[in-house]
Amino acid sequence: MDGLGDAAKEYIAGSAAGVAQVVVGHPFDTVKVKLQAHNTTAHGKVYKNAFHCTSRILVEEGIRGLYKGASSSFIGIALESSLFFGTYAQAKQLLQGKSEDFVSEYTGGMIQVTFDDVISRNLQCRMQVQGKDVMYATRYSSPLDCAVKTLQREGVRGIFRGGLATLYREAIGNAVFFCTYEYSRYWMHNYIDSPQFSSNSGLVVAKDIGIGIMSGGLSGMAYFTLQFWTATLPLDVAKTIIQTDHNPQSSRNPFRVLNMVYRRAGLAGCYAGLGPTLARAFPANAAAIVAWEYSAKILGIRRE
Repeated sequence: MDGLGDAAKEYIAGSAAGVAQVVVGHPFDTVKVKLQAHNTTAHGKVYKNAFHCTSRILVEEGIRGLYKGASSSFIGIALESSLFFGTYAQAKQLLQGKSEDFVSEYTGGMIQVTFDDVISRNLQCRMQVQGKDVMYATRYSSPLDCAVKTLQREGVRGIFRGGLATLYREAIGNAVFFCTYEYSRYWMHNYIDSPQFSSNSGLVVAKDIGIGIMSGGLSGMAYFTLQFWTATLPLDVAKTIIQTDHNPQSSRNPFRVLNMVYRRAGLAGCYAGLGPTLARAFPANAAAIVAWEYSAKILGIRRE
């Protein structure tokens, strides 16, 4: 890298990755949030499964329903992803050694959490659960309206709702994501690099896109596996419930919320949204990594 210029380029490339991730992954996320918010209440399940939820959204709201809350995501996740990838790249430059990938990604994940809640996730979740569902009447006309009403009712603390649950969820998971990305990318390059690829520009592009898709997709699946086998996905359920609960007196302790969910809906309730999370993992993260790598290449950043 050449100092400040390349550092700024890393943050720009990170923003491109965030936009790509929203375009591909937001519909899956909308279904996941609705399942988490509506299938964990005392009133029983609103949706039979992810397919039922998706079909209800399409019938009642059209394709736009799947992208509800996306405007705040495009802005928030572009900034979040800029910090996420930019901090990772900068920390990786500074930290040399066996643990550099884990430590630099852990650093990026910690910084990401603040913007994750303040800019996008909180408003996004509140927008996603509204609509023609039985339990939630339309409350917000836009992300800005959502932010203003949240501040009026709950103050600044309302904007930060779910921050603790997000912190637990993201810190280690993001480290696993980038470790998987780095090592899978390294081994795939070693395996398929050959004079045939290096002498044909078309094959080079195909190779780079293919490696980006596979390394990004595998990283997303690794993150999902961590979510499934640990308490990470249940904490995501708790985060959604905390952020979409309109009662300011409700508990913000994710473990208390999970205990409540378990009593109401059992273990299945604690893993609500599992299907869309799995379906989203590969395509959304593959799109993000390809966008990040090619934006970096266009901007002239050299990847080792």
